[in-house]
Amino acid sequence: MSGSKRVKSLSLSCLLFLTTAGCSVGPDFHKPEVKAPAQWHDALPKAESYVTTASADPAWWKLFNDPALTRLEEEVATSNLDLKAASLRLSESTAERRIASAAQFPRIDGAASYARERASSNGILGLLGTLEQREAGTVANGAQGFGPAAAPGSVGNPSFNLPQYGMSASWEVDLWGHVRRQVEAATAAMHGMEELRRDALVSLMAETAQDYIDLRTTQAQIDILNSNIDIARKSVKLTQLRFEQGAATKLDVAESTGQLHDFESRLSPLKSQEIHMLNALSFLIAKEPGALGAELGKHQAIPPVPQEVPAGLPSELAERRPDIRMASERLHAATANIGVAIADFFPRITLSGSLDVQALQFSGLGSWASRQYGFGPTATFPIFEGGRLTGQLHLRKAQQQEAATMFQRTVLKAWEEIDDAMTAFTAAQDQRNRLEEAVHENEIAVQMAKRQYAEGASDFLNVLTIQNTLLSSQSNLVNAKAHVSVAVTHLYRALGGGWENIYPVQPKQKAA
Repeated sequence: MSGSKRVKSLSLSCLLFLTTAGCSVGPDFHKPEVKAPAQWHDALPKAESYVTTASADPAWWKLFNDPALTRLEEEVATSNLDLKAASLRLSESTAERRIASAAQFPRIDGAASYARERASSNGILGLLGTLEQREAGTVANGAQGFGPAAAPGSVGNPSFNLPQYGMSASWEVDLWGHVRRQVEAATAAMHGMEELRRDALVSLMAETAQDYIDLRTTQAQIDILNSNIDIARKSVKLTQLRFEQGAATKLDVAESTGQLHDFESRLSPLKSQEIHMLNALSFLIAKEPGALGAELGKHQAIPPVPQEVPAGLPSELAERRPDIRMASERLHAATANIGVAIADFFPRITLSGSLDVQALQFSGLGSWASRQYGFGPTATFPIFEGGRLTGQLHLRKAQQQEAATMFQRTVLKAWEEIDDAMTAFTAAQDQRNRLEEAVHENEIAVQMAKRQYAEGASDFLNVLTIQNTLLSSQSNLVNAKAHVSVAVTHLYRALGGGWENIYPVQPKQKAA
């Protein structure tokens, strides 16, 4: 065969080889579709504040127009320890993906060694001979080999120096996509960890807002109770004065005093709850207990909800909610692992080679005659695995089916949480409105009962009963207002997505 024909044949072989190496066995991943309704489901009639399909602001907590809450959210995003741990897990997953992708490239190693050795005359070298007899002292000069004829007698073979250096290389020819599928699975796992980090961020934003609202709710309860304690003290003074004037009985004094002590007994648990909420917020921003006492200890109103609450379109949910995207990436990784399992049934070819320099004398290390080398392909293929490969393939297929089922469950759970949050949002507003009316009427009733008591037209028990009813309705109203605001935080937690625009994670890497 002429030189030109050999070149053409070699080129054709290389082209065929590269074409074959480009195939990947196993199923290809296709992103599952999420069927979404055209609009959000309104479980109850539209209330004063309602959900719209306008684009949701990623920094949704700014809807409350509360600077203290905004500062807390920003500090949580930069200081929270759980979020930092999630970021580190993402870095770990990124490193694992890099380790997996390294198998696509050749591996080259260099080595150098020096040894002082002595061969045994009674060992395996006793089977070897030399071409001629020589003095024992000239055996290790590199001119002849070892053997019993080279060093007869009890002296044996002498010690010798063996310096050498060289390099070796190996590369697995990815004929069936074994390595590429591994890289694909590792990339999907890395993206899944990225979504897990985003999901942690979404949860922390909602948890911070809810804890802040709970703090303001507790402070409002304390203010209401203090107001009622002041009223109760005035009632005690009034009954004592009327008792001294003979217009009231000792029973009236005892009842009014008992009510005062009852109100005062409720104050300590609320103050304890306030400290607990302050400590919970301090923990979220990685600070010691009591660190937020000066900043948040001053009582403020519960953050109000605006009239319109933008939620975006239902069709955007799959792209915005991190747990849905995470479930999709897990399905992707499970699908790629099926390809890895199938590729294990096929032969694996590795190209390897080595080039070394070895000499018995250091002066010979620079000589071209001291070189030694070897190169060529190595093929390995399974013959009998005892069912291991088949079992592994069945395992990967089952894991892929499980991941697909969990994806469907995640999507369905997302719709459930959104619908529940919208229902709770509307119901809380209705409850708040009813309680506002109840508080207004109870306040009128208390004033009338006090006037009747002062005029002697009613006993003090009626005043106590109506006063307790007012306190209960005031407390319930505060809780209802808090439920409205908390429902918004639950809604945005259920909606997910968008938050990476403010606090980005590492960008997604494409599979090599």
